[in-house]
Amino acid sequence: MQELTRPVGADAVDFTALQNFAALRGQLRVSFTPRCNIACWFCHNEGDVPPPLTKVDRSRQPRPQQMAAADYLTLIRSLVDAGLKRVYFTGGEPLTSPMARPILEGLPEPGPDVSYTLITNGTRIRTHRSWLSHTRLDKAKVSLHYFSDETLKAIAGTRISIDTILDGIEVAREIFPQVELNTLLQKENAHEVERILDWALERRLPVQFIELVGTDFNEARAGSAVSADAILHYLRTLTKDEHVEIAGVGQGRRVFRIDGIEIDVIHRNLGRHHVGQCGTCPLRPQCVEGFWALRVDHNGGVQPCLLRDDLRLNVNELLSDPERMVAAVAGHVTSFTEGTL
Repeated sequence: MQELTRPVGADAVDFTALQNFAALRGQLRVSFTPRCNIACWFCHNEGDVPPPLTKVDRSRQPRPQQMAAADYLTLIRSLVDAGLKRVYFTGGEPLTSPMARPILEGLPEPGPDVSYTLITNGTRIRTHRSWLSHTRLDKAKVSLHYFSDETLKAIAGTRISIDTILDGIEVAREIFPQVELNTLLQKENAHEVERILDWALERRLPVQFIELVGTDFNEARAGSAVSADAILHYLRTLTKDEHVEIAGVGQGRRVFRIDGIEIDVIHRNLGRHHVGQCGTCPLRPQCVEGFWALRVDHNGGVQPCLLRDDLRLNVNELLSDPERMVAAVAGHVTSFTEGTL
């Protein structure tokens, strides 16, 4: 489907929806590349063709690169100035991209409450340690869906050792103010989830456990999805400090505190924040995310939902005029929340 464009002026746009999204701690997720050095079977690649599909079918290629480092920095500065506070850098694996260093080294000074988070599989942190330690990144969020070479190979189709990832996490602890882990719950790692949690708690690392979000990319292995019941039971043997948070945007989460360390679990029965466009979405029954992020990709697209590729807004032609670009994004968010896209 043809991408949307909104070449409008700021005076013609209502910024309320964008400001509300920012106030509810909505994320700006910036993808440097669709490429990755591993190929997790469940990967949605922020709405692009994921590495596992390209690996088995070379005709299935992600969108071509169109954004230069300067374009990314223009977009980030403009949307942060417009009120977005939480900026996350993703891929693929962001540290496989030549864009990573010039962008992360060129980030503007964060204003009050603005944070910059790197989302990574951890395999390249030691390689890039020298310059990563001098960026304005506040946090690294490392995916740890495995705790052995066997499980890593089964999930990610790689011969990289789990020791490389665990070492990357240790390096991240040395260079970033905050480090967090996230683990997707699945049959392939069910036997290791408690070990992952225990390892994290020994290092005082927060962890987020996540139930699988079904997409057309992973539907062939939908049977691998497991509920959060087992990890919830284990957490309740470790602490009585538990509450549910459903404020803001996106998924509801069940939050535990163990010796001051926050562990949270995202699962379907806690609800999520849906907006107008979601009301008639045919994919809503299988969505556990809601509207919690604006995703910016390497091809110049901005989209509010990774499951709906037809809702991408192309901003390439607007990057030379940041005011019009921000107005276009604000208008897009308004239309999405009103259900008029």
